[in-house]
Amino acid sequence: MNTYPDNITALYARLSQEAALDGESNSIANQKKILLKYATNNGFPNLTFFIDDGISGVTFDRPGWNEMIRLAEAGKVKMVIVKGISRMGRDYLKVGYYTESFFAERDIRYIAINDGVDSDKGDNDFTPFRNLFNNFYARDTSKKIRAIMRAKGNAGEYLCSNPPYGYVKDPTDKKKWIVDEEAAEIVKRIFDLCVARKGLMQIAKVLTADKVLTVNAYYAKRDGKPMPDNLYRWSVETIRGILERPEYMGCTVNFKTYSKSHKLKKRLQNALENYRIFPDTQPAIVNRNVFERVQELRANKRRPAKQTERQGLFSDLLYCADCGSKLHFATGKNMTPEQDCYRCARYKSNPGDCTMHFIREETLKRFMLRRIFDVTAMFFEDIMSFQKAVYEQRFEEAEKTTKKRKREISQAEKRIAELDRIFKRIYEDDISGVISHERFLKLSAEYEAEQKELTEKVRVGWEMVSTYEQDKADFDSFAAVIRKYVGITELTPTIVNEFVKKIIVHALDKSSGHRRQKIQIIWNFVGELKQDEDRQTIERERKSRTA
Repeated sequence: MNTYPDNITALYARLSQEAALDGESNSIANQKKILLKYATNNGFPNLTFFIDDGISGVTFDRPGWNEMIRLAEAGKVKMVIVKGISRMGRDYLKVGYYTESFFAERDIRYIAINDGVDSDKGDNDFTPFRNLFNNFYARDTSKKIRAIMRAKGNAGEYLCSNPPYGYVKDPTDKKKWIVDEEAAEIVKRIFDLCVARKGLMQIAKVLTADKVLTVNAYYAKRDGKPMPDNLYRWSVETIRGILERPEYMGCTVNFKTYSKSHKLKKRLQNALENYRIFPDTQPAIVNRNVFERVQELRANKRRPAKQTERQGLFSDLLYCADCGSKLHFATGKNMTPEQDCYRCARYKSNPGDCTMHFIREETLKRFMLRRIFDVTAMFFEDIMSFQKAVYEQRFEEAEKTTKKRKREISQAEKRIAELDRIFKRIYEDDISGVISHERFLKLSAEYEAEQKELTEKVRVGWEMVSTYEQDKADFDSFAAVIRKYVGITELTPTIVNEFVKKIIVHALDKSSGHRRQKIQIIWNFVGELKQDEDRQTIERERKSRTA
């Protein structure tokens, strides 16, 4: 710990983050030179520098300043000298507090050389005005910087100084990102582990066990800097941050956070509608569908059953056909895997509220494996017919709706343009006195309300059209999943999550003398495929074990 003499003459210097705006005259070296010369010429004792380099004057939470104030509170500081009041800070309330109260109460002499301020020579009437102007300067600087950042953000430029893990700046164009292949493989692995139903802590443990360098360690090794102590200890926060970054889909997302004031450095989460998203600004590391699937899985966090560490293969995918509740995984220490099952949550928690929707996991595994095999066979036997069937089942009606919606959008846009012309005419009539001002106000309010409603209708309409067109493109994604897992003989969490979005379980039907149970499968990307009714049911003889 530093030891300081008593009766310190504190020479304080500060350079803001906007060093280029301050100019050479405010450099730390120049400030120190001026302070030292002034203190030496006046014979002040025990000269001690306190420096804050690269810290804004808006905040007073600065290491050098805090140390000087700590010593002042301990009674060791007798004089504080700064080049100018603005070097002390640009918050006029805080500067006023220190110069007029804090220093005065402790009998500390305060000198601002360039501003002609010396507390031993009495109050300077212009000091409060200088503080106020310094505050205005900070606010004006902040506005300029915000305007620059807003313009850059709206133009699709990256607002972060460094690209996320997995990307590096293009050596030929610093405004572009390119893929860092080594780090990108780790990013892909993290997403794959999440699709395989690994939680954040589980993923961190896997990477740590495999001695994968942490993000900080990777950067240190790449840049030739000293390595951190924990080379392989991945944290949950790091994993979460990677899984939540949409930039890995190849897009730029600006204005995710904001600050309320130039005096408040805390960043607040912005509303989603205030984001600006620019697609295809850099090569994608993670497929869009994989990213969205990961967000869905993380929104439905899966936990092992309380009695055991076993986790259901279909947890959070099964839904009751009657009440819409999820089917919870039921197992126990004394139960074998063949006895593990799924039960309707509302039946379990409140008997009588819903009928008994129940299915064993082993039965569902065999059923799903057969259904995936059937879909795969349909695909490879006649891909064109398969694609046509998917389009007819999912998009035929949607296409009609989309055509109708486009016509409605076109009509709404024409009406919006017409309302602009009408508003201009009634405004001219109001100015010329053709209609009364009261009439103008009533008409303009009605037209503005109509235009606002139409504008929102157009926005929603185009969003729905865009969703439909994206859904049509998703067939290629489903085809890629089929090709990826052709010939599988066993289901894994990754396979299930890549194929299936939702499974709807119906109640048992015993009317035919057999136990029949209908299962609806909602596939990822293509929705529900209409197939032979018999293939959509699980059937067992009445006296056999329940399915």
